[in-house]
Amino acid sequence: MLHRTLIRGAAVVLPRETVRTPVLIEEGRIASVGAPAHTRADEVVDADGLHLMPGVIDDQVHFRDPGPTHKEDLRTGSRACAAGGVTSFLEMPNTDPQTVTVEALEAKLALGAQRAVVNYGFYIGATTDNLAELRRASRTPGIKIFIGSSTGNMLVDDQERLEEIFAETTLPITAHCEDETTVRANRAALRPPLTVHDHSRIRDRRAAVTATLRAIDLARRHDHRFHVLHVSTAEEVDILGRQRDGLITAEACPHHLFLDVTDYGRLGTLAQMNPSLKTAGDRAALWRGLHEGAIQIIATDHAPHTLEEKAAPYPASPSGVPAVEVVLPLMLNEVDRGRCTLQDLAAWMCDRPARIWDIVGKGRIEEGFDADLVLVDMAAERAVRNAEQRTKCGWSPWDGTVLTGWPVRTWVGGRTVFAGGRVEREAVGREIVFDHKRGGYRATR
Repeated sequence: MLHRTLIRGAAVVLPRETVRTPVLIEEGRIASVGAPAHTRADEVVDADGLHLMPGVIDDQVHFRDPGPTHKEDLRTGSRACAAGGVTSFLEMPNTDPQTVTVEALEAKLALGAQRAVVNYGFYIGATTDNLAELRRASRTPGIKIFIGSSTGNMLVDDQERLEEIFAETTLPITAHCEDETTVRANRAALRPPLTVHDHSRIRDRRAAVTATLRAIDLARRHDHRFHVLHVSTAEEVDILGRQRDGLITAEACPHHLFLDVTDYGRLGTLAQMNPSLKTAGDRAALWRGLHEGAIQIIATDHAPHTLEEKAAPYPASPSGVPAVEVVLPLMLNEVDRGRCTLQDLAAWMCDRPARIWDIVGKGRIEEGFDADLVLVDMAAERAVRNAEQRTKCGWSPWDGTVLTGWPVRTWVGGRTVFAGGRVEREAVGREIVFDHKRGGYRATR
């Protein structure tokens, strides 16, 4: 039976303007933007005083499933997404087993169908010897390369192997860019005992810049679409600012936008991540890069570990922080402060991720698009609390931070998955469809 939901009274965030207009959802898609307020519907949502945004697309998460699911899994990670207004995620391949074959990719897609509350997609990972798998993969946003520390054969820093991957595959490529040689030399130059403050000396700006330049050179010479993950330095922003044809795209993460090396004293190993925190000047450069278009999107690199694991003395402590549940409130708070606009957020967190990864039917409020939506209260003010986190690891580096602007209701495919402070459904997310013939941001910008 046809199901229709009418959302009326909300200020609707469109690509170029915010307008107060009704939105009609029909069978999981946006049937009308500007429907008459008296349109017949099975459900009417009165949203006076609220804003309706496209659902956030997070193109970089680590949900640990399959593998060390004691700290996250597809169910808990996607529930955190729903509460945070994230309606689609793209998950990284360094699980256990690693997602480095088509069969492993298909197995994860099957897990997503069973467990994910929001929409899901999974990268296939490059290794030193899986070129044939990379060439035959299709149900994926692209290829992930670790040009820097990883485990086992997922570290690919040999130039010949990298040349092969860029030359002989067609899927978009993305990479963790930290030069392994630089990281190892920096580590060797430091005398123990080491502290977490040394993390940004070991994984310094040279390691990030060297690897990013190397990857961009590969992409340029092979005319291969390439996306730089978690940019952390002002130098990278300047380099990316010269890449204006859309072949090279990039992202910034909330921890690099809001934290810097001075936060080690307050947070200790809770502020340990790869790439490492840099300076306040680098933070300012990332914001500049977003506003000037050198950096196209915001993603979380959600990488949960338990508090017990993070409490291990450095360097035994693991790198990574959770963020899917707080990234939208963090950014809405910046809208409240006047640092950016809701149109900026819709571009950085919704529309551009969809275009960069050739995602079909998502990223904006437009007739015919999927009804992946989030209703936000720009006047709501409350603190981030560890005890309230839905991520299984149960903590946030922003614990205690008071933010203005919070999601209050989330729809995935037209179905409410979060409302009234509760995640209301289980396993309703769908596999994201990619159409790589579109050509990504280069073709659509």
